[in-house]
Amino acid sequence: MEYIKDLVNNYVMASAFFGWFGAQLIKLIIELFNKERKSLLKILFSTGGMPSSHSSAVCALCISCAIQEGLGSPLFAITFVLAGIVMIDASGVRYETGKQARIINQITKKLFSDNADEVNSGLKELVGHTPFQVVMGAALGILTAVVMAFVMRVI
Repeated sequence: MEYIKDLVNNYVMASAFFGWFGAQLIKLIIELFNKERKSLLKILFSTGGMPSSHSSAVCALCISCAIQEGLGSPLFAITFVLAGIVMIDASGVRYETGKQARIINQITKKLFSDNADEVNSGLKELVGHTPFQVVMGAALGILTAVVMAFVMRVI
């Protein structure tokens, strides 16, 4: 039972979770204004889009470690490097993967346009982020860690 209490009271874990959840919630709200209706559950657990939930989660993790452990701690250093890798990957490799998927889907549709049954549902095109989406996710994560510090009285 003590393990559950420790987990619930873990400021660093809570910051990362709420950083991710906050970004996904914002995506959900944005999607409500989109004309294409998708499953709300699918949107909540999707990747890509505005803001970057990966960036939000790792920045919340990093900043909460900085607040709790200090800028000189090895834990902060590890989470800082992790955040950098995740954000570069989101706006680089994963963003380019989405662009390639879009082109492959267009080619596939043209090749099999006479027989729609042969065309599969296609590759997922929204897997990465623009730099702006990453920056907005990072800002949300930083804000989340600071707010959580006051809520959980870490500062």
